[in-house]
Amino acid sequence: MTEKDRLKGKKDMHISIIGSPGCGKSTLFQALTGAAPGRKNGADAMATIEVPDRRIERLTEIFHPRKTTYARITVADTVAIEEGNIKKETIGPGTLQEMRGSDAFLLVLRNFDNGGPADLQGDFRNIVDEFIFADMVQIEARLERIGKQPGKKDHPELAREEASLRECLDHLNGGHPLATLPLFREDGKQLKGFRFLSQKPIMVVANCEETARGGAVDGESILPDGDPSTLPFLAACGKLEAELAVMDPGERESFMEEYGIGESVAGRIIGLAFRTLGLISFLTVGEDECRAWPIREGMNAQEAAGAIHTSLSEKFIRAETVSYEDFIRHGGFNGCKKAGAWRLEGKTYIVRDGDILTIRAGN
Repeated sequence: MTEKDRLKGKKDMHISIIGSPGCGKSTLFQALTGAAPGRKNGADAMATIEVPDRRIERLTEIFHPRKTTYARITVADTVAIEEGNIKKETIGPGTLQEMRGSDAFLLVLRNFDNGGPADLQGDFRNIVDEFIFADMVQIEARLERIGKQPGKKDHPELAREEASLRECLDHLNGGHPLATLPLFREDGKQLKGFRFLSQKPIMVVANCEETARGGAVDGESILPDGDPSTLPFLAACGKLEAELAVMDPGERESFMEEYGIGESVAGRIIGLAFRTLGLISFLTVGEDECRAWPIREGMNAQEAAGAIHTSLSEKFIRAETVSYEDFIRHGGFNGCKKAGAWRLEGKTYIVRDGDILTIRAGN
């Protein structure tokens, strides 16, 4: 599946928080969501957070809609991953399914003393190796099933799938995650149903002591030698941020000012997620609802319409388009029309961040 296809029609982003035992990932889950961490009956803790958007706040003040809807991120606090536990099947199929359904991983690395020195690079490598192993098992099982199918030479699609899977397996056998395989950057549609773990984007949070939260480490120092992938990265003190998350707004503002915290870790991670996944938001407005719709950057107007409802994409005619900045500058739609800032765009128009769209569709 291409990255554009992954979010086509999806309403929420889905991020799984992962990490080794004792890294503080459940504490970071609380910092992100304000919800108490913990797994009930073996299930992953999950919560949905809204993406702050001052544009939606301003548009709500103008339209006074019955409903205001922000872009949302679903966050899951998964079971801790340690060396060998996928092989030993101590990670259940439900958690693996949850992880495979994620758009990205948020990997928490311990950068504090917890009975032993921190080893960020080693912990990072262990997680990647577990993902590589899980993908190898998945591929080998599929290749075995393909090998048992009679007359496979008469099915060219099956032959192409087998060739792609063998290319993936060779790459994994070399100790490399599938995210670094050109096959997925060029065209991963043939393998879209597998949802490989090592193919997914990884964002990293170095969970530091309070005194080191300013960023005592950098992302490049965590990458194993020779790994060409980039690593979206930030440093934070999970314990301090979890305390912030449960404070009332006034107390939180004073606390952040006292500790010199310009932006909460939730805001920083949300921004990191949008950049990592290449997301933007277009807006819809009216008396019924003001809403932000996250889509992949580079999507056209017809694809964006599908994020609202598939029928709008199928019956798409035109998109009435105004940028948020022009809408505010000219005092609304009528002012934009007089200033020539209101446009009718066709299905191939590439939607920009902050575009206010009104979709015209057939019956």
